[in-house]
Amino acid sequence: MEYTYIDRIKQIKSEKKITNDQLSDMTGIPLGTLSKILAGISDSPKLSNIVAICAALECSVDYILTGIPENTNNYTLEEREMTMIENYRRLDAHSRELVAMVISKEAERASHGEVAERGLGIIRGGAASRGKAMKNAIGLSRRSISLYDLPVSAGTGVYLTDTESVSINIPDNPDTSGADFALRIKGDSMEPKYRDGDVLLVEECDAVEYGELGIFILDGDGYFKKFGGDRLISLNEKYAPILLKSFENVACCGRVIGKLKRK
Repeated sequence: MEYTYIDRIKQIKSEKKITNDQLSDMTGIPLGTLSKILAGISDSPKLSNIVAICAALECSVDYILTGIPENTNNYTLEEREMTMIENYRRLDAHSRELVAMVISKEAERASHGEVAERGLGIIRGGAASRGKAMKNAIGLSRRSISLYDLPVSAGTGVYLTDTESVSINIPDNPDTSGADFALRIKGDSMEPKYRDGDVLLVEECDAVEYGELGIFILDGDGYFKKFGGDRLISLNEKYAPILLKSFENVACCGRVIGKLKRK
């Protein structure tokens, strides 16, 4: 005979001589709800209720759900983890597969190649199909940031204003997570890496490290350059460095963390 989690709960209740009324008081679960769980009427009881029952019966969740006497992993679930699992149960097969792909990719990244095998059960397929599905899953997540209409110069310099902007949607992933706003550049002074019309992703800050790319305001004009300590440097060698001592007002608006792909 194959025992279910209900059978194991009833067995421990019987051994401890705990009635349904008592268990309801001990867990805070309404008696009607508890009776449905123990009668098997509730097909998908809340995980928080199962955890409460296990705590009252002084047994592990692993044992109740799987029959394994001890939780060898020594895991405990936080409230947000229980909420995530309950939300996962509401997903259809397609959505569960996408979630599993994301979890697999993030676990692989976090462990530097060692893919975790715990939790919801990672769905694993061929490398090519898994990579394609992962890209599709991540591509579904997007967020909105401001794109400034008036270009920052990648050449001779134009005024940077915070009044002319539109809202654009960008992919929401680790590569773009630090972007606070976007700027469109013009000119060729940052070629070959950055071209006329490229949209930069910028993290707002008031200083950058030596050698980093940033957005700078010099006496009211905006520039996209590499910071060289006492000067701003173009990537295009035909442009001379801009010496900061030649300007009265020098400010940094942000660090350039990347650019949007051209369609």
